[in-house]
Amino acid sequence: MSTDTSSSSTRIAVLIDSDNVSPKHAGAVLEELASYGVPTVKRAYGDWTTNNLTGWKGELLRHAIQPIQQFSNTVGKNSTDSALIIDAMDLLWQGNVDAFALVSSDSDFTRLATRLRESGKRVFGLGRKGTPESLRRAVDQFIFLEVLEQQEQQAPPAVEPLAATPDPATGINLESALTKAVNATSGDDGWSLLSQVGQHVNRTHADFDHRDHGHAKLSSLIKAQPYLETKSLGGSLRVRLKQGRKVAATASQGRSGGAKKALAPK
Repeated sequence: MSTDTSSSSTRIAVLIDSDNVSPKHAGAVLEELASYGVPTVKRAYGDWTTNNLTGWKGELLRHAIQPIQQFSNTVGKNSTDSALIIDAMDLLWQGNVDAFALVSSDSDFTRLATRLRESGKRVFGLGRKGTPESLRRAVDQFIFLEVLEQQEQQAPPAVEPLAATPDPATGINLESALTKAVNATSGDDGWSLLSQVGQHVNRTHADFDHRDHGHAKLSSLIKAQPYLETKSLGGSLRVRLKQGRKVAATASQGRSGGAKKALAPK
């Protein structure tokens, strides 16, 4: 998928129905949304006093997601839905975000998605393949969590074994981060602008600094990677994966549906 210029400033409110989504998807969800804008609001809703959401707690810290406490006062009633909907409407009227990402497979959010779009906001939906069609059709773009998980599993192997391990000083898997950034921002020809690659990495890794990797400039860091190639065009540096390296499948499903797979251009 290609990230256009306007997406660099698109502010996204990410609202997660923690009762309905596995914590294993947290990182992949935020990585995917970074292709469309900046997740400026990240909230997860649930009853955090129970043991049901224990697995989420590490992900909240890792990704700076704010937990929103909602007690389950009545058996059989999902109070989490109400809290998420109220917050979404508050954010809508505050006018501080440009788009919403509803992370849930619950069709109860169908009317919310429709209402947000009626107010001119772009709405992303992220949920399981079993998500009711009513919710999938109510958003601008629906992204299957299973496809995001498959993307993670199909990530290309490292060119050199040492490159696949996180840098001990930064904790960042540099090859993985740069490969995903190129995949997310490249056009149909496979090339990405260096500036867009840098923006994407910074969105997904707020503590990323090319100087931590021994380079004074991002461009020199990119040129030093054996799995990337660069070219100058019109005064801008462009980047792509070297020929033959696989590009991850897109997880997006538009109105026509279907995920696409591609290979790095030859």
